[in-house]
Amino acid sequence: MSTTTAPAPIAPIATRTRTPDPLRAKRRRKLAQWGFLAPAVVFMLLFFGYPLVRNVVMSFQDYSPSTFFTGKAPFNGFDNWKNVFQDDLFGKALLQTILFTIGSLIGQFCIGLALAVFFTKRFPLNGVLRSLILLPWLVPMVVSGIVWRRILDQDTGVLNSFLGIFGLGDTPWLTSTSMALVSVVLVNIWIGIPFNMVILYGGLQEVPKELYEAAALDGASAWRTFRSITLPLLKPVITVVLVLGFMSTVKILDLILALTDGGPADSTQTLGTLTYQNSFVSLDFGAGAVVGNILILISAVFAVFYLRANRNEGK
Repeated sequence: MSTTTAPAPIAPIATRTRTPDPLRAKRRRKLAQWGFLAPAVVFMLLFFGYPLVRNVVMSFQDYSPSTFFTGKAPFNGFDNWKNVFQDDLFGKALLQTILFTIGSLIGQFCIGLALAVFFTKRFPLNGVLRSLILLPWLVPMVVSGIVWRRILDQDTGVLNSFLGIFGLGDTPWLTSTSMALVSVVLVNIWIGIPFNMVILYGGLQEVPKELYEAAALDGASAWRTFRSITLPLLKPVITVVLVLGFMSTVKILDLILALTDGGPADSTQTLGTLTYQNSFVSLDFGAGAVVGNILILISAVFAVFYLRANRNEGK
């Protein structure tokens, strides 16, 4: 009698479990991050870094029209900088840039904030009116400048024709040295109001309605509610609006060229128009680069202020 023995059970093959290497995973994450960041870095270096460095170098060179043919632009040290700072027109343009920028920012912000608060109320055609107010912001600045130049014309302008009804129809808006800068500021305020209104209106939508209801129950007036609730909560948005508005206003060129071309008698000359005049009218590219670098430096200072303000708000 034969006996059969059952085969011994086969032991399962042990599966190896690989423990992930933390260093390799971290290295892959770093490579992925740099992979996403590399296109932006290359773009910034090509289109911002190189022109910036080239402009700084040019400000220390004797760069003239002959340079385009000979390729020679000898270094002249700080001669370009000395010539620019010793020019009386530079001081005048700097002062008028400050007046133009401050006047534009105050007007744009105050009117934009008033309109933003106004449009938070519900009434018929609210959306339609808000859309219409955006039109000045959508029109190219050169087109706006040309239209306003016709409107403000002393002899044939629509504004003087209207003011003539009240005996004020002979105002030299763009031809008087005392009125030209004011006129340019007013036109720039008209252009910048929509930007301020849209950003501030968006900020007002984020203010909790419960705070206004609590203030109303406490008997707070409209001004007290605005001063104690709206403005403090709107501070981060106000910072963004003012800093971005400054950086876009301080370098405006096309609007002034379309309205007055820097005149009359350089009364509307700013750092932006002075850069254009030195580089493309007088063909003194070194002096134009100097004024351009000063504009870049001013904008950089406010850009740092903007970043620091945002960082402090985030804490």
